[in-house]
Order: sequence, then structure tokens, then C-alpha cells
Amino acid sequence: MIVRIMGEGQWKLADSHFVELNKLDDELLAEMESGDEEGFQRTLGGLLDAVRRLGEPLADDALEPSELILPSPDASLAEVREMLSGNGLIPG
Repeated sequence: MIVRIMGEGQWKLADSHFVELNKLDDELLAEMESGDEEGFQRTLGGLLDAVRRLGEPLADDALEPSELILPSPDASLAEVREMLSGNGLIPG
């Protein structure tokens, strides 16, 4: 699986890591729905750290189709909501 972190690049991860990433993604979604900005930032950081830790970075000049696109580490909850609404970079 190829994962892109916006503004950073792409990582290749084994499909075996899907369960761990999905768990963090579920937590992130719950925090978005509840409006928990602090929890959102903490979980987003954990999700991005997991991708970096578990994945192998692709070369800067490589451009592979990404199965998952994650926001940059400094993205706010409001910015990610906008992206997910279909008006931004990540289709909703």
C-alpha cells in the first residue's frame, strides 16, 4: 500500500500494517465527529508517526498512485473537514 502525507511525500507499507493504521484512522474520525481538536492533533500525529515508522519512504522523484492520502502534521480539524467535504483535495 502506498500512503501519501501531504507536503512530505510517499511511503510504501506492507498490507499487514492496515489493521494498525485503520484503528488510528477510526480514532481520528471519532475525534473529528466530536470536534475534539486536541485529540485530533494527538491522533493525527500518531497516525503520521506510524506511517513513517512502519513504511519505507519512496524516492522524492517517484510518483505512485496513493491508496491513502493523509493531511500534513500541521493541518487543523477544520481544514481536514473541508478536505473531506468534497471541496478540497481529498474526495468525500
